[in-house]
Amino acid sequence: MDFTSPWLQGLGLNALLLTIGLVLPRKALTTIGLCHAFGLGVWLWGCLGWRGYSVMLAYFAMGTAITYVGKEIKEGRGIAEKRSGARGPANLWGSAAVAAFCAGGYSLNPHPWWLLGYVASISTKLSDTMASEVGKAFGQTTYLITNLRSVPPGTEGAVSLEGTTAGIIGSLAIGVVGYLVGLIRAPEDLLICTGAAFVATNLESVIGATLQTRWQWLTNEIVNGINTFLGATIAVGISYLIERF
Repeated sequence: MDFTSPWLQGLGLNALLLTIGLVLPRKALTTIGLCHAFGLGVWLWGCLGWRGYSVMLAYFAMGTAITYVGKEIKEGRGIAEKRSGARGPANLWGSAAVAAFCAGGYSLNPHPWWLLGYVASISTKLSDTMASEVGKAFGQTTYLITNLRSVPPGTEGAVSLEGTTAGIIGSLAIGVVGYLVGLIRAPEDLLICTGAAFVATNLESVIGATLQTRWQWLTNEIVNGINTFLGATIAVGISYLIERF
């Protein structure tokens, strides 16, 4: 048996983490969510090794932690995450499907754009998560992005200065992790990921304020998938233009 195989390593590590997650009294993921996370983790380690895995792990840690910031305030307003913040499979894949696709693309064709798209998609998701969670709890004035009218925190498509600032910090944090583990270059890729995340997150707010309020099938999980796709695509597009011109 080849213990140096990244697929075998990923299987062993994620089996251990799954076991720990199942016995913990407080879970960041539902039981079925943990099982899906096991599959995602094996895939990411097999495709990208520890470097790619660590970026997703950083997102999970920071994204989970931020949901507990100002939790009492959000609960009092009735806009806290369901199930005390525990995510299910739909939440998981809405956040990570694009990243998983980029990881698979890199394993088949190891071009740096796949890695940039991978990091940018995760940067975008953390930007969205931090902007939403901080804005709902601490946003002094919340505006609807389409007309800048003041609306209650938690309204689909609402933005605030505090949330936007937190989102920028979150996207930059993931970019730094991606750089430190050698997936992206600095400083240009850091700026690309942060900029792409900012644009994509605001586009998601526009979708939330317009289409999501009209179409019931356009769930938060689908919008998250669109958001991360936009972040990855914008980042790769900017990189392409820089290299070309």
